[in-house]
Amino acid sequence: MYIIKNALRCIGRSVGRNVLIGIIVLVIAVSSCIGLSIRQASVNARKETLEGLSITASLSYDRQALMQDFGGMNRGENGQPPEKNNGEFDRDSFKDMMGEMESLSLEEYETYASASTVKDFYYTLTAYLNGTDDFQAVSNSLSDTENTTQTENQNAGFPMGQGGMGKMGGGMAMNTGDFTLIGYSSDTAMTDFANGSAAIVEGAVFAEGTSDFDCIISEELATYNELCVGDEITLVNPFKEDEEYNLNVVGVYEKASEAGDMSSQFGFTMSDPANEIYLSYNALQSIADSSLGVSNEDNTSALRSSLNATYTFADVDAYEAFCEEVYTLGLDDNYTVSSSDISAFEQSLIPLETLSTMAFYFLLVILIIGAVILVVLNIFNIRERKYEIGVLTAMGMKKGKVALQFVTEIFLVTICAVILGIVIGGVSAVPVTNALLENQTTAQSQQSNRIAENFGRENSMGEMMAPPNMDNSGKQQVPQGGFMNRMPDMQSMTEYVTQINSAMNLTVVFQMLLIAVCLTLVSGAVSMLFVMRYEPLRILSNRD
Repeated sequence: MYIIKNALRCIGRSVGRNVLIGIIVLVIAVSSCIGLSIRQASVNARKETLEGLSITASLSYDRQALMQDFGGMNRGENGQPPEKNNGEFDRDSFKDMMGEMESLSLEEYETYASASTVKDFYYTLTAYLNGTDDFQAVSNSLSDTENTTQTENQNAGFPMGQGGMGKMGGGMAMNTGDFTLIGYSSDTAMTDFANGSAAIVEGAVFAEGTSDFDCIISEELATYNELCVGDEITLVNPFKEDEEYNLNVVGVYEKASEAGDMSSQFGFTMSDPANEIYLSYNALQSIADSSLGVSNEDNTSALRSSLNATYTFADVDAYEAFCEEVYTLGLDDNYTVSSSDISAFEQSLIPLETLSTMAFYFLLVILIIGAVILVVLNIFNIRERKYEIGVLTAMGMKKGKVALQFVTEIFLVTICAVILGIVIGGVSAVPVTNALLENQTTAQSQQSNRIAENFGRENSMGEMMAPPNMDNSGKQQVPQGGFMNRMPDMQSMTEYVTQINSAMNLTVVFQMLLIAVCLTLVSGAVSMLFVMRYEPLRILSNRD
């Protein structure tokens, strides 16, 4: 207790010096508090976003691994350039393997859905059909004759695989009809209607799981063909013109503008969202089965369709567990699990993560410089109080207690400045972080725009020409709905985290108190070294 009382008296006698030390520590404390708050905000944002994130995943064939098996290039690790395998790439064998590789069946998808980590499971079936003279696809660029010619050329440029539906190779033709028909397994699968990007404006959605040939069409398509709820539309198998299917229009929907609007300007009518027709999975599967039944023996004119399944998970841990569990359920090693939600989540945190890293280095610099300044000030402080040290030791006080008194003085000044710094830093952390985050996000967006400009493209066109999405392992993600749906939504730019609501918590307070202790120990160590080497008689005899 004596040491504390004497330390307080000494602080009162040297107000100017201790105020200077306090100001320096205050600056360090405020800067450190803001830096720690930014890092904590990054942790909080990641945690909060993950808690509210609806994670979905899909299964796709790992073509990259297959290419390496046939003598492709091994992708280097840690940024190393790719290396060639021994021997040349066996292109013919790769083509044969891809042509014979069958896509996963619904039964297989359902088997993997039985995993304990899967929260929900839904699937869609996609097929392409042509219209008739009475029911035509929305087109705003080509005449009917040009459109027909272009479709024929496209089909010629993308030959169908031999062997029927379900082949991973050429069996999926992308330009095989004017209309895209999507069959949904349940209401949950109709994500556009669940997230609000699509809504019924007339009638109602077909009954969930129905086998009736009921469908809903876009408002634009209905207007283009002068259709309304209750009308019947006729579609034709593009490979067998006398094979017709009649659907009942039970609803009309409107949908937000998508990238397909631009693709339709180039004549790709089937990729125009206005030409998408929705119906139940059972109904579309019935059409596909019927097509197989009435087509010729080798099924070259059978209706092509592709099945896509989506798994949903409660959290990231469940998704990561599924990535391992699915292989124990029988998934071939040639397939991979990918989640565009995880990739989008990581992308959204880039500015905040970058800011957090910058804050960490800024914090280190501040602490190092601040510690050096405090050490220098304490050296001068002890030299000025050398006679006081001599008197105290001559009176019988041990050098250890004298050193402890100096350390106590430093600690009391430091802890008061740190507490004040916590208050100031806590108040200013959120606005400062948001301002820095806004600048970081702007810089990130400007960099993307500059890259697009360097390629001589508009931003939207730059996105269209961008490579396919990759998952966390660098493997390509195949979007639901087929190849043409890889074309990005021009308005669906990456949504960065641009604002935080809180950054200060008990973790930051604890870290700040730890910083106060560390600064005290660093500067106090100098005090102890100087005090221990002073001899009281020599100090008193040589007093100036």
